[in-house]
Amino acid sequence: MTVFFIGAGPGDPDLITVKGARLVESCPVVLYTGSLVPKEVVARAREDALVLSSEEMDLDEIIQVCVDAHEKGQDVARVQTGDLSIYSSLAETTRRLDKLQIDWKVVPGVSSFQASAAALGQELTLPEQCQTIILSRASGRTPVPEKESLKSLAQHEATLCLFLSASLIRKVARELKEVYPGSWPVAVVEKASHPEQRILRGTLDTIVEQVEGAGIRATAMIIVSKVLDTTEFRDSRLYAAEFTHGFRRARISDAEVSHE
Repeated sequence: MTVFFIGAGPGDPDLITVKGARLVESCPVVLYTGSLVPKEVVARAREDALVLSSEEMDLDEIIQVCVDAHEKGQDVARVQTGDLSIYSSLAETTRRLDKLQIDWKVVPGVSSFQASAAALGQELTLPEQCQTIILSRASGRTPVPEKESLKSLAQHEATLCLFLSASLIRKVARELKEVYPGSWPVAVVEKASHPEQRILRGTLDTIVEQVEGAGIRATAMIIVSKVLDTTEFRDSRLYAAEFTHGFRRARISDAEVSHE
């Protein structure tokens, strides 16, 4: 018996992986985050499967579902939104399963920061401009370590993707403006990949009014990065004609490129 933790993706039912979908189809017990995972994702469960929503369960109740299935020798598909490596409660749940000697495995999913970038049609890294992405959140009811404060993270000028922070947009803008100018680009994607997806583009000076005016309070990704309005940048070396790598030799020399 195994508990399979499955990342269901950001909202579009088709963004679950093939492996994740097959496990939902085959497991006799399906436990899903009903407040976030679309019902279409678990609708593929087999007819005789026990399908339960965990939206009103606490951790003890979730663990009990796994224990009951373990005693019956039944695999469990634990279906959660996005990817399990980010803000998912994976660590606290698997710690309990380890103590109970219940086997578990993780099936990765598409994260909302990736779906948001896709919605924006945006590469989050650009050659010689930005090569780092920071995934974080604003400090609120769940505190953030002081060394990971937004002001500290902003010093890197990396692409900053903020989860679970839409309700704190004023705090986000205020803290980031201690480092960046008010003209620094920001995008907010609400419900990325859902039919009701909404996109706001602005700056640190304008984004608060935009977000509050749109009534966005949750299920939104905040992306803060100079790449959002950068159009002048060098091409990557990967496909450069003068660049040799393990699968292709250079077709022209660096000297020829410099001459051009």
